[in-house]
Amino acid sequence: MKYKNVVVAGGGVLGSQIAFQSAYSGFNVTILIRKEDSLESLQSKLKGLYESYVETIKSMNKTNWARGIASVDSFDKNECLEKAKKAYENINIETDQAKALKNADLLIESITEKLDVKTAFYKQIAPLMPEKTVVVTNSSTLLPSKMAKSTGRPEKYLAMHFANVIWKNNIAEIMGHSGTKEEYFNEIVKFAEAINMIPLPAREEKSGYMLNSMLVPFLLCAMDLVANGVSDPQTIDKAWTLGTGAPKGPFEIMDIVGLVTAKNIVEQYQKVPNIFDPLLKKMMLPYNYDGMLKILNKYIDDGKLGVSTGEGFYKYKK
Repeated sequence: MKYKNVVVAGGGVLGSQIAFQSAYSGFNVTILIRKEDSLESLQSKLKGLYESYVETIKSMNKTNWARGIASVDSFDKNECLEKAKKAYENINIETDQAKALKNADLLIESITEKLDVKTAFYKQIAPLMPEKTVVVTNSSTLLPSKMAKSTGRPEKYLAMHFANVIWKNNIAEIMGHSGTKEEYFNEIVKFAEAINMIPLPAREEKSGYMLNSMLVPFLLCAMDLVANGVSDPQTIDKAWTLGTGAPKGPFEIMDIVGLVTAKNIVEQYQKVPNIFDPLLKKMMLPYNYDGMLKILNKYIDDGKLGVSTGEGFYKYKK
């Protein structure tokens, strides 16, 4: 595979993980951020990721395996620890778009989950990217066809969506649009494999891809229960984990994803026309989106953004 230089735009929860995993896998990685004042926060995330990788590597065994770290038959603890150390030491952080993109083979965009923000960003960087640069979005809900034209290279544009905690939950959903050339789709599949992800090709565009097509309705249903006063987040999480054996409840998942991202998703789904047929509508009340946003905005205004800030629906050690 010809990729060597990877630029990740955005240093949020997933952006920082994608960058670290790519560096861990031997790629030259630069994280492009917009403001110097977010540098300290990003450095803290990277330090935390390094510590998580070290802890994971040291504790790996047959019943506790992180597939993104190494395969079972090729695991060398010392080698993996050295790879994590090099990744942490060698990731570049850049605020100058031209400098960051001047030799990019691959740009992975992982910025705010809003269509207008993403398209404005693409239009801004389009003239700065070399002709060779392939662009992918880590969007969790937006269709690549809605943004392809703004990149200036629609044939080299597609989606590659990761699950959170990618060194353990190592999947990459890969989805093109009608204008994506097959060769670039295949290159991204190979890149996903090169960073120890399991590629999951989606052959037709679908908002939410595969994972979030199942996950987002689940989270919305949980938020709706709180918005309508049925119960509280902790009790709802217990209902799910004790009733199904799942390791985490919906509000624990939202804390991991981040409440700003959760808010963005609620706002997007609020705009989607009701897809229920007339018979089903009689059986179901529409989601209380306004109530969901009121709850999320209160947490966000208080600086409680989830695990990243030490508190969301739950409190976490920092």
